[in-house]
Amino acid sequence: MSKFVETTYTNTWKQILKFPDHYVTLAVMVDDTGIAANADGKKIVPAGTIIGNGILTDLTKKAKKAVTTIGVSNAEGVLFNDVDVTLGPAPGAMLIHGFIDLAKIPTAPAVEEIAALKQITFLK
Repeated sequence: MSKFVETTYTNTWKQILKFPDHYVTLAVMVDDTGIAANADGKKIVPAGTIIGNGILTDLTKKAKKAVTTIGVSNAEGVLFNDVDVTLGPAPGAMLIHGFIDLAKIPTAPAVEEIAALKQITFLK
């Protein structure tokens, strides 16, 4: 499989923020492990996915879906845009501060994730 893929861009940018003028993101590399392909054969990690994996203490680590159990979560941020990992790990942005519209993310965060994400507020 070639690393060169023809991509068509559209004006449909998925916005997860409640207030789009107030936020902070960090550049991260999004992991492709365990991501299933959609009907088009693409592996997309959706915007609004709660991510972690020790990224804030080691920026060389890949961002993965946060692991949350009863009472604890390794959540460190929220994926800001959809990231296509079809061809392997890909760059993305992790929101670490801001206000997220709950209606615009794929899954509501768990109580443990909300507690771990101290500078992110989830609003209806």
